[in-house]
Amino acid sequence: MTVTLSFHGAAGTVTGSCYRITHDAGTFLVDCGLFQGNKTVRALNEKPFPFSPKDMDFVLLTHAHIDHVGLVPKLYKGGYRGPLHATAPTLGLIEFLLPDSASIQESEAERENRKRQRQGEPPVEPLYRLKDAELALDHGQAHAYGEWFSPGGGVRARFWNAGHILGSASIELEIADGEKPVRILFSGDIGPDEKAFYLEPDSPHDLDYVVCESTYGGRDRVDYTLEARRSALGEELNAALERGGNVVIPAFAVERSQELLHDIGVLIKDGTINPMAVFLDSPLARRVTGVFRNFAHQFEDTELSAEELFADKRFRIIETVDESKAINMIHGGAIIISASGMCDAGRVKHHLRNNLPHHDATVLFVGYQAKGTLGQVIQDGADEVRIHGRETVVRATIRTIQNYSAHADHGELVAWVKARLPVHGSVFLTHGDDEEREAFAAALLEVGLSSDQVIRPELDDLVELPAGGAGAAIPSERPRIDPGQIAHDWHNSYAEFIIELSHKLREAPDDTARQAVMDAVKDALDEAR
Repeated sequence: MTVTLSFHGAAGTVTGSCYRITHDAGTFLVDCGLFQGNKTVRALNEKPFPFSPKDMDFVLLTHAHIDHVGLVPKLYKGGYRGPLHATAPTLGLIEFLLPDSASIQESEAERENRKRQRQGEPPVEPLYRLKDAELALDHGQAHAYGEWFSPGGGVRARFWNAGHILGSASIELEIADGEKPVRILFSGDIGPDEKAFYLEPDSPHDLDYVVCESTYGGRDRVDYTLEARRSALGEELNAALERGGNVVIPAFAVERSQELLHDIGVLIKDGTINPMAVFLDSPLARRVTGVFRNFAHQFEDTELSAEELFADKRFRIIETVDESKAINMIHGGAIIISASGMCDAGRVKHHLRNNLPHHDATVLFVGYQAKGTLGQVIQDGADEVRIHGRETVVRATIRTIQNYSAHADHGELVAWVKARLPVHGSVFLTHGDDEEREAFAAALLEVGLSSDQVIRPELDDLVELPAGGAGAAIPSERPRIDPGQIAHDWHNSYAEFIIELSHKLREAPDDTARQAVMDAVKDALDEAR
């Protein structure tokens, strides 16, 4: 039986990382992440897995970001009982991330069921519950970087530092296949060369296959040092504070929040900035910060000592909903860091709704915004957005700095792949939108790979992996999503339509003109039937 690889996530989109490998001795997963993005992409989370969880022998995790681990509890809900193999810091992080995600699933189901009860509709079950997350955590097995281990029959694996977040890893695999094993490297998410806390990414070379992320394919950031990055942040924050309003920074609870806290702490300590207060409005980020303290001995390039790190008195870590709501009473001088980083869930949506209408406020994006997310819509210059079903006008200044991304940029990704050569079979480009993957693929042809070696799989494609070479990916016969709905779905179009209709009605000179607008819409709907 030839080794096969199926791409059940992060193929044609950036999130939902999940790869299934089948071989003579069994089948297993690398990552099992939550889909994020527009509503159509997020709906993939509710659909059944394209495999039976009970059939999986083990799961290997590259790192703790929710788009790589967020569906692990759903595996256990579906009957999986095998181990989770990861680095010790990754297991430490998911100890908080998975229960937090379960609480979100339960609360969203409760909110939906209250609405369904009013409408006389049957209730829905949450994607998974706290008990499923706790069951998953009971099966964690920790491994150090660089140490070979055997997670199952016919398989050897070892973790390499990926330089992305705390505990992040690329995973090297050797899978028995006749006389010669198949050697595969999963990049996970690769960190940039200059990053607080960690050494640069490292992995082996001379492989059969490489599965590589491509989030920033085709996009190079300005070269920077950690000091230059911190200086750029200081300039943005000072400019924002001088406008007089608050600064809202959407940031993920893992890594981005801790890096921002560290650099803001340094900027306050050396007198570069003088905010009234710095709010970290994320209970999860507070708990994750404790994990960072536990592994502070692994950090590189930090300006503050482990005792000072994340402990500045100006920081106010928010726990309760009432404390979060109280921030809305502050109209200027505050830096508000809140999850989620793409603005598609969490408390940051409340802070955006409260601050976006104010000319003196600033929204500062510091990371990647997936297509179709609220963050991407704001970042692209929308004059008005829908938040919690209500139109919110955008008058705030919208700014972006890319140097806080935890992902390698285009040049760094190309260099990372080049250092892995020779690759005897194929390089599969995943975890990126089509435009980014196309640009990355073109660059790889210039460093020695042939066009038939660089493959861009789509969701649920399957490919055979004989030692030393591979054919083209075999498309899924039953696609779970229309590819045309990934970047911009009908929900995005609906929100745009409602906003445009509201504008037309408000701008109409009188009621007769407003009725004419409504009649035109009705006529168009009748024609579409």
